[in-house]
Amino acid sequence: MYKTFNSSLKPQLAKLKADFQLFEVLNKSIPVLMGIFIFFNPFPHTTSIKEICFYLSVFIVLVVLSFKKTKCSLKTPLFLPFGLFVGWAFLGLFFALNKENSIHDFYAHLLKYIVLYYILINFFTSRKRLVALSWIIIVSATIFSIGGLFYYYFILGNSLATRYALGLFSEIPTNLIGIVTVFAIILSLHHLFTEIQLYRSATLIICLFPLFAATLLTQSRGTFLALTLAIILVLSKRGKALIVLLSIIVIVVAVAPIGNRFAQKDILHDIRIAANLITFEILKDYPITGIGFGMQAYGNGIDLGAYNEKVPEKYRHKSKKILTDPHSMLPSTLVRLGFVGLVLFLYILGTFLRMCWRSTKYGKDDFIKNWGLCITSAFVAFFVIGIFEPVFSHVPEVVLFTIFAMMTILWQLNYNTEAN
Repeated sequence: MYKTFNSSLKPQLAKLKADFQLFEVLNKSIPVLMGIFIFFNPFPHTTSIKEICFYLSVFIVLVVLSFKKTKCSLKTPLFLPFGLFVGWAFLGLFFALNKENSIHDFYAHLLKYIVLYYILINFFTSRKRLVALSWIIIVSATIFSIGGLFYYYFILGNSLATRYALGLFSEIPTNLIGIVTVFAIILSLHHLFTEIQLYRSATLIICLFPLFAATLLTQSRGTFLALTLAIILVLSKRGKALIVLLSIIVIVVAVAPIGNRFAQKDILHDIRIAANLITFEILKDYPITGIGFGMQAYGNGIDLGAYNEKVPEKYRHKSKKILTDPHSMLPSTLVRLGFVGLVLFLYILGTFLRMCWRSTKYGKDDFIKNWGLCITSAFVAFFVIGIFEPVFSHVPEVVLFTIFAMMTILWQLNYNTEAN
């Protein structure tokens, strides 16, 4: 009787074991797929790879959740700010000037990356995986920089005085390359001063050369300012290293073409000023709900020339070409979602900065504190570039929500340490 029972039980146990192994593989595949997605983020002509990785990850998450083979939590300090912002953006769809484009952008530039955020915080939950995610970003940006520099200056034959990557990448213009490279520089500096293994330190030093080269050769003033402030912040506890690094950067800038851009006499009459003044003129007509989440209404659905005439003459666009996108993240949010939308966006940023402060100041160990300072520095760099550039496009948005996710992971690790 025992043998009969045992023989009938074996197939069921084998099936349970196989099912367990299957779901274990599925759970482990999610961070791998997301790692591939983030790795290919800055690279041009890789949309298919990124889309496959992203949607396959979402599908697997839904499968393991439906069979209750994993746990996903939505509870983070950013849950309420995200929810309110999404709710207001959704409400704005009914008042959008271009409803079709606003519906598209509402999903493609907001919901999609909130999903990315929640996948990251639920499947990169350990210290080891947080470190692995940072290395993916560093290696990705380094290869992106080496490949771009080689192609632009050696294959195409441009001189070093030419601004890097002008018209080279359709997905990420020259002024936004720093979003990718400065993030990787900050992560590299963090690892360099906390790493104890020699070969990793050597790898980081090698990575920093092309990252700095790609950053400075863009000759972007906003990127240079972001890099400087982020380095000061991330190395604030390492005075000697900070002085040496800043001295090197100052010397390089003094002899490099970027110095000429700071010496331009018309810097106070930059076309961004005119663009933002036009934005505020548009806002007077749509102060509460804005023109809608989609940005095509700004460039194609509004008579920018008429609004340009309302701008004070000395700041007015003199040519017929008017920027079709507010060149700053805050005016962009303001004109798309009105004053309420801007307040909710600032609520997101304020909550995030509070997480940064608590992790950096009150972290339960050096790992939490040092990583808190690192991610805060990365966000400062993103924000500074965002003040001067239109950062609401796919590549920068992946970087922004990755920064949000990394800080949330750190906050969870600190919270779990406190609980223990």
